[in-house]
Amino acid sequence: MSHPNRERADRILDAAGELLLRMGYRKVAIDDIARAVGIGKGTVYLHWRNKELLFQALMMRESADLTDEILAAIKADPAMILPHKMISSSFLVTHRRPLVMAMLRGNAEMFGSLGDLALRKQQDELRGQFEDAMLRRGLIRADVPNVTYALHAATLGFYLGDTLSDEFEGIALEEKAAVLAHIIRTAFEPAGEPDPLAVADVAAELSSALEALVSGYRKGIYAHDPTRAPG
Repeated sequence: MSHPNRERADRILDAAGELLLRMGYRKVAIDDIARAVGIGKGTVYLHWRNKELLFQALMMRESADLTDEILAAIKADPAMILPHKMISSSFLVTHRRPLVMAMLRGNAEMFGSLGDLALRKQQDELRGQFEDAMLRRGLIRADVPNVTYALHAATLGFYLGDTLSDEFEGIALEEKAAVLAHIIRTAFEPAGEPDPLAVADVAAELSSALEALVSGYRKGIYAHDPTRAPG
């Protein structure tokens, strides 16, 4: 059973997320959040000292939940770590989380100064670790020049394309994910079936790194609670 303070903190974050999407980061005040939860403003400050820390906690909770989804998929099927499966499934999971999508698209109006969150650095480091493991175990082609940049550029368009043009908005999200998987499979992975042992090794390595990432997120969400109540 969760601690009452933790349950209240989660209700505050729920309200903050709804208001953020509706009003944008700069227009949401602590008063608005407190009113939505039905508590006093001072109670909100018991959990987070200011608005920025509160919204950073919200982003960490979103990132932790998203990463947990990816981890569950890898545990159910280690082959999910293959780049075309991992990148396309992450595309789907991310698009179903509006707050995360807004963060990735750098919506300055929505997030204000939150664009510099430390978790972005952690995510970038994890991506680099993932690509290194893939190269070491022959699951990504070694002859692609600047493979990190190439993967980033090939993927980013799927996330940002709809913000530049509405020409393809009629294509279902699942179809876009399938196109992304096809591009990654044909352009970045070696021909033929992957080595099952290599897949299992990378799945174990990546799962361990993702679990550490989620643990860091979960600790960070409530780190500013002065009561330091256990969950």
